[in-house]
Amino acid sequence: MIEPTATTDLETLERAIDPWLRHMAWRRDFDRWRERRINQERYQDERLAMLVQVAGLLEGLRLLDLGAGMGGFAVAAALRGAEVTACEYNPAYCRIIELRAARHGLRLPVVNAAGEALPLPDASFDALTAWDVLEHVRDPRAVLGEMRRVLRPGGHALITAINRRAWVDPHYHIRGVNWLPRSLAEAIIAARGRSKAGAAFRDMQRLSEMHYFHYPELVRLCETFGFRVRDLREEQLRAGRLASRRASRRAVRALLRRAGLEEAAYRAQRRWYVGMFELALTRVSA
Repeated sequence: MIEPTATTDLETLERAIDPWLRHMAWRRDFDRWRERRINQERYQDERLAMLVQVAGLLEGLRLLDLGAGMGGFAVAAALRGAEVTACEYNPAYCRIIELRAARHGLRLPVVNAAGEALPLPDASFDALTAWDVLEHVRDPRAVLGEMRRVLRPGGHALITAINRRAWVDPHYHIRGVNWLPRSLAEAIIAARGRSKAGAAFRDMQRLSEMHYFHYPELVRLCETFGFRVRDLREEQLRAGRLASRRASRRAVRALLRRAGLEEAAYRAQRRWYVGMFELALTRVSA
């Protein structure tokens, strides 16, 4: 672990991160996207709010950030007072997490492990986050089982998962590929120059290797492992706190709300169109 007294300058962090961004150079917004990766901990307000929505105050919360990536969320949560352990499969990312934590003078434990076999005690965390993780693991069932094991009874896991019917694929940013056979979809991805072939990732990155889900299928799978499932976006919609960035979408939602159809429209979008599900799982005691 890098000692928190060490000075980690921005250039050192950039040198560690940049090799892991080159495969995305095709993005039109690459410079802005890169800056958000470099300073990832500054852009976590929305996900921190989701954690507070489910788990309450972060001060003293025993939190496992599973699949912590480059550590932006783990560091942001630690800065808010949570007792964070970061778990990451990619050793290079573990180093980046340590560098990011050291910039803020944080002593943040980092565990290099796969989600299918966590070297952590039973019932040792109040909450767990797994952002953008489930699609990349080898065995989602084993990961869900380990998540339940390390959570205390009544503890919460916040996860994201990709919709098998996502119209715009969240990884390749190509419309319609998830409605095609995987072999054809991957040929289109390669032809568009968006393949991640040659990148140094250890986790699964090809579209045919990743785990995307239909919403009812995902809910049933989580319930199998003793979780109660909540759709965080649907809860925000009911509370009047689900924001739409575009004025046109806000106008459509207002019309649907007046007609009493907003929730039904949301569920239809969740089933047939939306790119990502954002769920809270609560470990039931039994």
